[in-house]
Amino acid sequence: MNLLTFASLKNLYPMKLKFTLTLALVYLGTGLFAQSSYKQAVGARVSPVSNYDAFAASYKVFLAEQPALEFNLGIGSDRYYYSPYDYGARTTAVSATAAYQHHFDIKPVKGLKWYVGGGATVFHSSSKYDPYKGVSVGLFPTGGADYKFAKIPLNVSADWRPTFLVAKTDQYSDFYGDGFGISARYTF
Repeated sequence: MNLLTFASLKNLYPMKLKFTLTLALVYLGTGLFAQSSYKQAVGARVSPVSNYDAFAASYKVFLAEQPALEFNLGIGSDRYYYSPYDYGARTTAVSATAAYQHHFDIKPVKGLKWYVGGGATVFHSSSKYDPYKGVSVGLFPTGGADYKFAKIPLNVSADWRPTFLVAKTDQYSDFYGDGFGISARYTF
């Protein structure tokens, strides 16, 4: 469209042109900044088989419609076999976890999404035996499903985080494949 044609359109239809441009900008803006059915959520994550984050406080925030970050602060405990004479030794751990999640709609069910991503965890374990004491660091891929109820401010999710420890105390394994968890969060 040349300049002369645009100028003549502007003079002939000024209100229609302004309305059309405004409508186009609103449409473009909502497409670029669309959000998930909720923006943030706070609650709890339970992982009954994990030894370092069996129970965790959970915070999730969407950065746009598909990408989200989830942060967890957890506690956990584990029994282990240390010697032939000590069957009841325990370790207690405190952990911090951060994960990136990329969500995809599951079309037939409104509010249901599946996601993949990855993250890192740091946990400190304490025990009466030195080989179980100290700080461990792990990396994990993650995948799961996320559902936001339509009529109430509640989100539930189920995930799997198989964790590879890249730095660990002496007695921990290099890999923990039992990082299944379920979460319930209040959305806002």
